[in-house]
Amino acid sequence: MSGYEVEHNISTAESRPETRRPNHRTRPDLSTFYSTLDLVDTSDPNTHHNVHAIPQPENMTAAFRLLANGYQMIQGDGGRGAGGDGPPLLQMMIESLMLSADDPPPTFQGVPDSFLDELERVPNKSLKKDDECPICCNPFLDDEFPLVVRLPCHENHRFDLDCIRPWLKLNDTCPLDRKPLIKKKEPVKTDDDEEEEWDDLYA
Repeated sequence: MSGYEVEHNISTAESRPETRRPNHRTRPDLSTFYSTLDLVDTSDPNTHHNVHAIPQPENMTAAFRLLANGYQMIQGDGGRGAGGDGPPLLQMMIESLMLSADDPPPTFQGVPDSFLDELERVPNKSLKKDDECPICCNPFLDDEFPLVVRLPCHENHRFDLDCIRPWLKLNDTCPLDRKPLIKKKEPVKTDDDEEEEWDDLYA
């Protein structure tokens, strides 16, 4: 069972592909991705007790490749995705993930779970019949229990939470406009810092 099925108390029988609409893209099982993510996100005190731990490059590479493979499954899933002709956004995301897999960042770049928990939920009554997720291209209301979130960068940047969550766990930017979603804190300069710089000049 996926996290979505658990969250909405849906039985496995209800979520079988044969009971879904023919053009509905199914979401892949990303349990291996999330297991690998535990090795990558060294800032999580639940999985890492060493505050100075850094992610290993091979784990970073594996996480990016696993998510790219998951998105490729959505892209190649039947109906509109047959033959791998998926939405342009999804293709761009896959390419970006594969580039990151080839040259992984030295540190974890994703958003914390607290950010995901605080994302604005879009009420079902405000969704139109033809509103769809830009990642999987499934109409939101085709889902019996849609869980749609809005990113803070733009009021129209709405996604199925299950589609955008894995991307945000590896990237802190919106896939549509690439704007950073978390403001980086500028280091605060103190008088001690200025004295050290002065000492360095005349050391």
